[in-house]
Amino acid sequence: MRLEPIEAPGLARRAGLPALAIAGTFVIGALLAMIAGGNPFSVFGLILKGAFGSKFAVLETLNRATPLIFTGLAVAVAFRAKLWNIGAEAQLYAGAVMTAVLGTGALAWPSWALLPMVGLAAMLAGALVLLVPAILKVRLGVDEVVTTLLFNFIFLLFVGYLLEGPLKDPMGMGWPKSARLIPEARLPRIIEGLRLHWGFALGLIAAVTVWVIERRTTLGYEMRAVGQNVDAARFAGIPVTAVILKTALISGGLAALAGFSEVAGMKGALTKDISPGFGYTGIVVAMLALLNPLGVVLAALFVAAIFVGADSMSRAAGVPTYLADIMLASALLLMVLAILLTKFRVRRD
Repeated sequence: MRLEPIEAPGLARRAGLPALAIAGTFVIGALLAMIAGGNPFSVFGLILKGAFGSKFAVLETLNRATPLIFTGLAVAVAFRAKLWNIGAEAQLYAGAVMTAVLGTGALAWPSWALLPMVGLAAMLAGALVLLVPAILKVRLGVDEVVTTLLFNFIFLLFVGYLLEGPLKDPMGMGWPKSARLIPEARLPRIIEGLRLHWGFALGLIAAVTVWVIERRTTLGYEMRAVGQNVDAARFAGIPVTAVILKTALISGGLAALAGFSEVAGMKGALTKDISPGFGYTGIVVAMLALLNPLGVVLAALFVAAIFVGADSMSRAAGVPTYLADIMLASALLLMVLAILLTKFRVRRD
């Protein structure tokens, strides 16, 4: 058995195989629901109702999707240029730390000036975190999968140190959290009285911006060229090293916006558990979207709906919420297989 490249995959292959991957995910979920003693149709119905069955449920799904849009975009941008960024979690926390440092009173600015400043500073922090593995990759040939993955653990330990030391809230009664952000550093609510904040709108703007960069700019063309074939891109005169470093800055900045939106929009303070794995889930989102920036929004909503709906489903049907985790893991594996079979066909020697 061998894999034979397909020069020009047809639309049926490019669209059909990813659709089969999603269908396979639901089949696996149905089998697991039956094993757990639930009716698959009832389980999926409860998930759908829990995610979209009320105004509150819809807004919670949008809230859960917000950080996933940013981390999904970060991964999609990096993967497009074959920069394997597995460290969106570290970049998210870098943005969150910078938001807490500047947003708790360090700058006494009005909201219209402070919020953009904090957001840009958060992006810079995340960009620098990814820039280090990118430099190690282009200068020393160090595998960025290893370095970015290890940065996640290093930075989480660093955040723990900050919350037990320099950033610990003296009025927090011993809890490891930062002081609360001042009102001028908080993202306002889109709907007053509800939790949905303007971080979601910022995520939509980011998705459109990334799409424009990838499809309408020279940098986007260079990123795609480097991702397709590094040697050919270098032969064509594309500055490969510069493109990879620019990609790292964009990707890290996008992931950091997830931390910014969670601290400034949702939590109001930095804690060690602001992310239940948004950086890792961003990989699933990016792959489900086939690295398309606009598709990332839909994939993030899909993943968020499964998580939010699974919480409600578990209470109503008694099926463990781990069903959502298994479904997303299955979706990632099946989508990777679908992408492989889109570009290659299996031949028997």
